Amino acid sequence: MKGYVFHGPGQSAWEEVPDPDVKEPTDAVVRVDTVTICGTDLHILKGDVPEVRPGTVLGHEAVGEVVEVGADVRTVRPGDRVLVSCITACGRCRYCREAMYSQCLGGGGWILGHFIDGTQAEFVRVPFADLSVHVPPATVASADAVLLADIFPTAYEVGVLNGRVRPGDTVAVVGAGPIGLAAIATAHLFAPERVIAVDMAPARLEAARRLGAEAVADAREAPEQLVADLTGGLGADVVVEAVGVPETFEMCTRMVRPGGHVANVGVHGRPTTLHLEELWIKNVTITTGLVDTRSTPTLLKMAAAGRLPTSQLVTHTFPLERMEEAYDVFAHAAETGALKVVLGGPQHEVVPVTTD
Repeated sequence: MKGYVFHGPGQSAWEEVPDPDVKEPTDAVVRVDTVTICGTDLHILKGDVPEVRPGTVLGHEAVGEVVEVGADVRTVRPGDRVLVSCITACGRCRYCREAMYSQCLGGGGWILGHFIDGTQAEFVRVPFADLSVHVPPATVASADAVLLADIFPTAYEVGVLNGRVRPGDTVAVVGAGPIGLAAIATAHLFAPERVIAVDMAPARLEAARRLGAEAVADAREAPEQLVADLTGGLGADVVVEAVGVPETFEMCTRMVRPGGHVANVGVHGRPTTLHLEELWIKNVTITTGLVDTRSTPTLLKMAAAGRLPTSQLVTHTFPLERMEEAYDVFAHAAETGALKVVLGGPQHEVVPVTTD
């Protein structure tokens, strides 16, 4: 089969790799139908995630068909269409029993495309299949379901739930990429007074408006002042950091009100200064986290009910064999307008971005 292989910082290729097979009785092998590219994959290619070894197939999000299962798998069988979660879970360790699957001690957590071969291939081996794949409702298309493998659970759990968004809040989302846009959409489930989106790309700010941001700001034009103006000088109740660079994290800490929350979602590849000399007196809560995907069943129900704007995030689709081209489009989002790039699925054609 073919897969997209990491060969070191700045080096990768769509090439022949060994077919996966069942290694443990809890494994499933899935024929991949639909995958997507995550910002974390770009961090890996830049060298920001050094534990990923050269030779690893990238990717941690997919929808496909189960073709083989181990003897202990009980919840799926060959022929089932499944969503492959970005997080796997042994189900037995202390953290799994607390639904903190990202910290699994039994060999799970974020392992696909990280410690073992991932989903950006024609087939993928999924450990702990009973807790690590989900059968999506038949009414949810694969191109929509794949966004619930990582993007929507991450935005919802690490951004909205960790940030404790409540009715009447002012929520600022810094970074209107796929994660930030999903945070805007899911924040509205809690009836905030307003959501403010901050980014540098006009196309992304326009997408934020379509997904419910009542106000938008260019990150280069003192967005802290807009937040202050809209809140009577207090600051935002919740600020979601969805970029992952020192400058945006520090911006978030300047936007939050005393007693508010900064929910960091972005993947940081460089150290960031925490200005405790300013924050210690403000009773600010700062949270970090890797998604646990405990919300995936709930989000699948909401997608089936038409409550999640999944398709609005997809700007480009490609056939699976054009993985290298898809990566190039996604990596140059400022020029291409890419939000979420999806590969495979029934369309199997390149669809360019539209910003109308």
